Amino acid sequence: MGVRVVAALAIVVLGATNARSVLWGAAVQNVTTWAKVLAIVGLSLAIFLFGDGSTGALAAAPAFAPASWSGAGVALIAVLWAYDGWGELLYAAGEVKDPGRNLPRALIGGSLVVAAVYILVNASYLWVMPVAELAASEHVASDAAIRIFGPAGASLVAGLVVVSTFGALNATLLGGPRVFYALAEDGLFFRPVGRIHARWGTPAAAIALVTVLGVGYVSVRTFAELVQVFILGLWPFYILVVWGVFRLRKRKPDHPRPYRTFGYPWVPWIFLLASTAMLVSAFIGAPGSTLFSFGIIAAGAPVYYLWRRRVT
Repeated sequence: MGVRVVAALAIVVLGATNARSVLWGAAVQNVTTWAKVLAIVGLSLAIFLFGDGSTGALAAAPAFAPASWSGAGVALIAVLWAYDGWGELLYAAGEVKDPGRNLPRALIGGSLVVAAVYILVNASYLWVMPVAELAASEHVASDAAIRIFGPAGASLVAGLVVVSTFGALNATLLGGPRVFYALAEDGLFFRPVGRIHARWGTPAAAIALVTVLGVGYVSVRTFAELVQVFILGLWPFYILVVWGVFRLRKRKPDHPRPYRTFGYPWVPWIFLLASTAMLVSAFIGAPGSTLFSFGIIAAGAPVYYLWRRRVT
């Protein structure tokens, strides 16, 4: 119960911060991002420097093939949570200065940094822990840190998790409400949600709506459940967005394109195939949660058409 209360309070505080000022929300994001990246890199280097590499999985050079490919797809759901910040950035693209130049830099640079940090920290875990112990552990980072810092390692990682979660939550409240704002502005959602605050210059109504929904979600679901539903609910739309690149190239070949897709058509095709394979394997490994997420998405179709009929 206490965890849910703290989570709800954090959502309310960050919701109010982002509603009050875009600059305040951006400042929180910059501070938490730098703090968690430096902390993760520092922890990883400490594990490499002071850990016993002879006890870890890397010393035994095991085969890292998954026990089942459907299980690998389910595991990817949690892994992709670490990379989902690139999507949040796109939601606020309309407020980015010189987006044609800055968005590609932020997307590519941010993804590369996340990938490098993710590989580094997981390699450090493999440096000091065998595969069987990693598979059985519910708190891998804490268990690895305890090997280096003793009991204080668990507290260190707990603090890191708090900072990381705080930053991820702020990014969601910075980007997510812009989706509701854009829908309302286009007449696809309640008009008041598309209003900009006269004094603060932020989509305060949309932020308030997301804040209320967030408090409701954490009141009835665990973090792991929310992550799984969130990722499974988002990736079908990422697939549609990338498929839209092919559609636009075909239907509007002469349309102005300030940014041209890198590696077209191979990079988009690889993304589509990999994403589809992940969703299929997730369905095989966890059919219940996958069908639940897809059911929510499917329920939006009749709502959309009824709404369009009402406004037209």
